[in-house]
This record gives sequence, C-alpha cells and structure tokens, in this order.
Amino acid sequence: MTDSKGALAGVHILDLTDERGIYGAKLLADLGADVVRPEPLDGDPLRKRGPHQAGTPEGTTSLWHAFFASNRRFFAVDPSSDEGSEQLRRLVERADIVLACDRSFGVDAADLNAAQTRRPELIVVDTTSFGRDGPWSEYLAPDLVAGALGGFCATTGDVDTPPLKGFGELNFMVSGAYIAIAALGALYHVRQTKVGQRVEVSVHECIASCLEQVFMCYWYDDLLPTTIPGLPRRGSLHWSNGYAVMQAQGGAIMVTPTPDLETQLLWLVQEDAHEDLLDEKYADPENLVETVQRVMEVLRKWVSTREVEELFFEAQSRHSPYGWVLPIEKVAENPQLKARDWWVSYSMGGVETTGPGAPYRFSETPWSLGPYGGPGADGESILADIGWEGAP
Repeated sequence: MTDSKGALAGVHILDLTDERGIYGAKLLADLGADVVRPEPLDGDPLRKRGPHQAGTPEGTTSLWHAFFASNRRFFAVDPSSDEGSEQLRRLVERADIVLACDRSFGVDAADLNAAQTRRPELIVVDTTSFGRDGPWSEYLAPDLVAGALGGFCATTGDVDTPPLKGFGELNFMVSGAYIAIAALGALYHVRQTKVGQRVEVSVHECIASCLEQVFMCYWYDDLLPTTIPGLPRRGSLHWSNGYAVMQAQGGAIMVTPTPDLETQLLWLVQEDAHEDLLDEKYADPENLVETVQRVMEVLRKWVSTREVEELFFEAQSRHSPYGWVLPIEKVAENPQLKARDWWVSYSMGGVETTGPGAPYRFSETPWSLGPYGGPGADGESILADIGWEGAP
C-alpha cells in the first residue's frame, strides 16, 4: 500500500484483473489508492511468471509480479465457498472502483451487476479481449494474439521478414493504460454527479486506437505520396521515410533529418559527407520524396563511419533528435535514470532488489513503493476493513 498522501488517497479499488488489466491497477495503486487484490488460496497464478529472484520465500519470487502488482494488499479467498463469496461481495460494497477482466479470478462471485444496482455510485471498469458483443466476443487472446489481431504486429519487421512480437507485453500495457484513464475519468464523473459508470474496455480496440496514423496511411495513400502503397511492414521506418534505425560503429541509432533539414545538411557539409545534396533539385518542394530518400541514403553511409555514443551526444548538442538504441543492460546503467533516482529498491520477502520506479513525479503527492507481500499477506487487515466477524 502506498503513502496515504498519494494523489488517490482514500480511494478504494478492488483489483479483479488478469494480464490484460493488471497494469491499469498498478498505475492507480501507485497513485496512492488502497487497492485490494484477491487471489486463490494457493496464490495468484501470475506469481509464477519469470524472471524470479533467488533466495526469497515461495510466492514472492516473481520480479514480474512484484512490478505489476506493486502497492497492492493481497487477500487469499475461496470464491466457491459461501464464506469466500460473501467476503468478495463485502469487498465490492467497500470499493469505489472495481477493475475486472472477464473470466478472471473472483469476477463471477463478486456479482458486479447486482452490486451496481445496489450502489449506483459504483464504478466498474470491465475489460475483455474483444468486447462484449461482435463475432469475436467469446474469443480469448494472449498478448501475441492481441497484437496480431489489433494490427500492432503488422507494423513490425521488415518487408521481407516475418512480423515481430513487441518486447514484453506491450499490448496489455496499452490496455492497462486505457483502463487507468477510464477509471480516473469515471471517478471524476462520480465526484461531480454522484453517479457511477460501467466502462467497457476492449483490448482489441485499445491497440487499434494507437495505430491511427497507420490506418490513415492505408486509407489515404493517394494523398500521402511519401508512403508506399499497400502499407507493407515498415520495420524501423516512419511513414514519412524520414526516420530510420541505422547501424553505427558499436551500436544502432535512430536517425532523422527532421525537424530542420537545413540544419542536418549543414552538419553533413561540415563533415564533408554531403555528397550531391547541394544539388538545386533537392531544394525544390516538388521533389520532397526524392530529397528525403537521398538524404537518408547519405545519412546511412555517414552514420556507418561514426561511433554510436559520440554521434548521439553530438546530435543532442546540435538539437538533432537522434536516439541511441540501447540494449537492456545499457538501459539498466543509464546515467540519466540514475541521476534522477529512478531506480528504486523492491523488498521481496526480506530480500532487497532494484527495479523501475514511477514514470511521473507529483510535487505535492510524491510516489512511494510499499512492501511486496506474499499470497494473502494482508488478509487480517482486509477482513477487519470489511467488518468480518472474528477478524482481529
């Protein structure tokens, strides 16, 4: 549980999510809400996800779970028993917001339809893979399938290679972000009107909504001559062809002559690497497509001769938005993140390890990371909160 001074202090959330929504619950928990996550008596299956931290007690080894289930209170319950289902219903009665994924643990026993009838102010964010209706409504989709059918995989890989899966579970992080936004919007609404809402979030639609420029290129290719008809997979290429990941000495770097082509040209002239780019035809706006293509060809040849780190910092000093493509081990050593104290200590069953911090900073409601508990670790305090007879 986070510091009670968090931005969402006093907001009670019941987390009935699976992989599709757990990141949304994390974002809200990290903002200071009191988030309770019920799990089976033998522990959340997501606790088995790797990678694992050696030397920690059983049920607290998953680095994946420690991150995505941060700042939660964990409650072990058997929803198939009368006692367990009643405990879940009492948790719903206490909640301001319920985050639910269809078919996830505890959802059926929570009986959210009845709860909203009893409590019109209750907010329910209901997440499905493909929505509650439509021809795919009964389908399930792991992250890879979600990305493929949502269109994300179609934009990856090069034209002559198979599509690529994004690193980690980016598709479910997209749906998680939308879930958090939906919950905050509904919370604002209920504070203004005293009326809750049921918000439907479709993972499929979340992914498609992030591809707006891809769809625009596909539908309006005749109006966008810088794109290639049929929208083949673009790999690292932006739709304008003015961005590309290029190989430098010692690593890869994302290179673009935007937003100021003249500044980039001046740099190439200073390096005596401009080749024929001073030809007047490249200054003619009607030749923009050809100009961009030629500039990128020249840049690719020049970049291949430069050391990647040196090139990155020189580009930054010139306000050219190059991006050094860092492998994971380099990100972990990144001096910018270190200087801003972004890495934080995770306490996992008494073992300290280091992991990612929050992607934001609030001056008045600073973020903090609470301890990471094992299966059902907070059962006693939660039973006391819901007034369960016999609770300490």
